[in-house]
Amino acid sequence: VHLQASGGGLVQTGWSLRLSCTASGNIFKINTMVWYRQAPGKERELVASVRGGGDTTYADSAKGRFTISLDLAKDTVYLQMNSLEPGDTAVYYCNAPSVWTTAGTDAYWGQGTQLTVSS
Repeated sequence: VHLQASGGGLVQTGWSLRLSCTASGNIFKINTMVWYRQAPGKERELVASVRGGGDTTYADSAKGRFTISLDLAKDTVYLQMNSLEPGDTAVYYCNAPSVWTTAGTDAYWGQGTQLTVSS
C-alpha cells in the first residue's frame, strides 16, 4: 500500500490550499484517514481525521478553517485549508491507521508535503 500526498506549496497569509492523499495498492477497505503535521523543532501533531461514515475530528488550531473529506471510491482524503497563517507552516503527512489488504490490517503513512505560509 502506498500513500501519495500532494498539494503543498508556498502561499501567503490568508490564502487557501487543498492537500490530497491517495492510497493505492491491494486495498480492501480504508476506514479512517488522518492528516498530521510537523513544524520545524516541534512534534508531529494531529490536524484532522475522517471516518468512512463521515465523522470528523479537528485540532483546535484547525477548527473553522480546515475541512477534511474522504472519497472512498478513490481512496483519497482531502484537506481544504482556508485562512492560512504562518503558524500552519509544516510538513503535512497523511496516515491511514487501519487499511485492510490481503495480508491483513496495517497502518500506512504518506511521504509528507511541505506547506509554507509567508506573512
